[in-house]
Formats: sequence, C-alpha cells, structure tokens
Amino acid sequence: MTDRYSEFRDLARRLQVDAVALVPGPNLARLVGFEFHTSERPLVLVIPAEGAPAAIVPELELGSWEPLGVPGKVFDWRDQTGYGPAFDALARDLPLQSVAVEGQVMRVFVHDALRATYGTLDIRDHEAAISGLRLCKTRQEIAALEQAIEISETALRETLATVRVGDTETQVESRLLGALFAAGAEGLAFPPIVAAGDNSARPHAHARPDYAIRPGDALLLDFGARAGGMCADITRTVFVGEPSAEAREVYETVLAANRAGHAVTKPGVTAHQIDDAVASVLEASPYADRIRTKTGHGLGRDVHEAPWIMRGNHAALDTGTVFTNEPGLYKLGAFGVRIEDDILVTDDGSRSLTTFPTELTVI
Repeated sequence: MTDRYSEFRDLARRLQVDAVALVPGPNLARLVGFEFHTSERPLVLVIPAEGAPAAIVPELELGSWEPLGVPGKVFDWRDQTGYGPAFDALARDLPLQSVAVEGQVMRVFVHDALRATYGTLDIRDHEAAISGLRLCKTRQEIAALEQAIEISETALRETLATVRVGDTETQVESRLLGALFAAGAEGLAFPPIVAAGDNSARPHAHARPDYAIRPGDALLLDFGARAGGMCADITRTVFVGEPSAEAREVYETVLAANRAGHAVTKPGVTAHQIDDAVASVLEASPYADRIRTKTGHGLGRDVHEAPWIMRGNHAALDTGTVFTNEPGLYKLGAFGVRIEDDILVTDDGSRSLTTFPTELTVI
C-alpha cells in the first residue's frame, strides 16, 4: 500500500477506531487521485487499522475506479438492485465495531446505511483529524496551486484590461469566466464574485445584470481557477475612475493589514496570531466598524478548509500550510475593499503564491 494508505491506518490507530471511512470529496480525491461526484449513489472506501481496504462502488463508476489500483475488495451495486446488498457484503467481509468518518462530508443516508448494516457500529465524527492529513501540502500540490493561481492572475489581467465605465457586473463576470478557461482552468474553485459600487460591500455578492459601473466605483473580483485538483482564491479591488479620498484611505488601510498578516507568518505561528496582526491594523483605523470577516482560511483541494485564520484558533501552522490572507472593510450601501493573497508557510518564513500587484489601481 502507498504511504497515504499508511497515513489512514495510523490515523485509525491514533483515534482508537477500527477503520476510517471516506466518501467522495477532497480527502478521497487526494488518496486515490480521482474526483468522484457526490450523487444519490453511495460510494464509500473503508480503510481499516489493519489489513486491506474495502469499497462500495456503484457499478456505473467501476470504469473509473478499477484503473486507480485501489487495494482491497470492491462491492459494486446497480440502481436496479439498490445498495443494501453491497453494504451487507462489506459488513460480512470487514467486521467493524467503530469507524471514523468525515462529519462535514458524509451525508445522513450513507451514515444510516452503515448503521443499519452493522447494527451497533460506533460512528464517530473525526472530520478535523481526517482532513488534517492534508494540511501540509506536498511539492506536487504546491505546484498545482501555483498553476491554478497563474491561470487566475492571467485571467484577471486580461479582464481588467477590458473594463470600462458603463459595463455591467455580469458583463465583466462573463469576460472573467471566458478568460479563466482560455488560460487553462480545469474548472472553477467557486462561482466568482464580481461586484461594483455598493455591491462590493457585500462579501459574498452576486453579479448584477442591471447595474452599470459608474466613475469612481470600487470593483471587487474574488475568484479562482482549479488546476491539478487544487483551488486558487484571489481577490483584488480596483477603482474604475478616480476614487474618493475616503476610498483611498480605506484601501491603504486594508493593504497595510494584508501586509501585516504576511509579515508575521512563519512556521509555528498560530492562526490566532496572524488574525490578531491583521485585525489590529483594521481596528486601529477610523474604519473599525466596517470589519465583517476573519482574516482567512486554509486553501487546497477545498477552497475553504482548515486552518481557519481567526482569533481563538491557537493551532500552530507548519511548513507547507497554505492559507488566504484576505482582510477587508465593508460599508453597506457604499463600497467595500478586500485584498486577498494565498500564502505558503515555508521553512524560513512565508511566500505569497499570488503575485498580482496589490497597490491601489485605477482603470
């Protein structure tokens, strides 16, 4: 078995459970090298503390599963017969008393199918421990992140070159999407946020087809490409025409906070310390009442994953951790500014994987 299977066997022993069960999602994709869709058809890989794994796989997915070389038995099932017999076969082949699962990923009907089949099975939510195995990125994962970010920054550069007063948010969004796929994106990390004027003050805004960009508007773009199974996540706020004096001050405040977060990042620093450095800059400004969010989140196969960069999270960051540094200030009904970089913790400090300029830009 590969080292990654050993990781899960070791984890099961540390958690004092008989096995770890994975379902389609980032942890399974990282392990087997293929992304299976979440659907009404359960697919489950069970990795015991001792011995070979076993899997329940819908028959229609066998063509994708078999080339992966996943060790252990496969119990397949068809829509016409249902998945119950496959779960029963799994239980006969792999007796279990306890299993660790991904509480934020496993759906209730899969949980219930395991419980119904095994009867007294102790199903424990160990999401943090299971996902924790991918906190520190490999060289290959970092390379994929860099590729996704390069694609994203190319698309951003090309899109901003086309923006004019009078464009609608959806027109800009459409150009951004086209530029992403033209640059080589395999998919989207998440639906992009393209917001101008007062819409930029909504951290999770949707592009409007009926709002034409006005002179002096803030234009916020938050988006990311997917490449090699990894997600980019970048935000830049620019101004379409000359910004107001207030907008300039807000922008420089957010930029100072972003730089403060980068400056304190090194191996062993806690998520709390990073957020505190960033938030302290924002709180010391005249715009403290515009703070709406924490500093950031982990980034990898999921666009939002551990670690959560916020006060109160005293988890120390190790070399290879990647997180977003995205301070923002938002005045509802007026405008918002967010500047987001993807930061890698290195042996001797940190490195911003995003390189797109952060200085105030007027287009």
